[in-house]
Amino acid sequence: MTEVTAQAAPDPSLPDAVLGRRALERLDLLLLTVEALDLNGGEAMLWATRQLGFDSIFPNRVELWKRRCHNPLRRSTRRGQLSAVETEALIRILCVMADRLYPMLHQLLSSREPEQLTRERWTLVDQRLRDLIEERMNPRRGAIQRLLGVEPGDAIQRQLVLTLALASGPEGVDRLRASLLDPTP
Repeated sequence: MTEVTAQAAPDPSLPDAVLGRRALERLDLLLLTVEALDLNGGEAMLWATRQLGFDSIFPNRVELWKRRCHNPLRRSTRRGQLSAVETEALIRILCVMADRLYPMLHQLLSSREPEQLTRERWTLVDQRLRDLIEERMNPRRGAIQRLLGVEPGDAIQRQLVLTLALASGPEGVDRLRASLLDPTP
């Protein structure tokens, strides 16, 4: 008796892009930023996974976590690369989360908000992001030390929030993918 293994046919609507190391680090950092902005970000990502039909790729939070652990800056990392389908699924999940968080992103980036209120918001986001980075990332890595050494609301955090804002809305997936695949830092 011969056993036939069926492989899932690739979805023609998903590009064949596999992320490099820097892009993978950035994608995971953007997902951490989502978690910093939304206290229930992990649960919301699972909800987005189900809404987008990625249950077969990420059937539970453990599988989602395993894919995110391909980031070499994490405390515990996994070898190998994410497949193009897994990469695209993470990008689409991130864009759905950015859509969901857009009002908060807009408030953080708005110049019309009172300066004191904006500063307080950035301080809260910064502290939550620092806590997540300290908890999940390897503190001996230079990139992590640089992230933890910046001031609240510094250019790095602003760039992450701006990238999330650009990833929301129509064509956000394409903008985020292009940003991640861009070889310039």
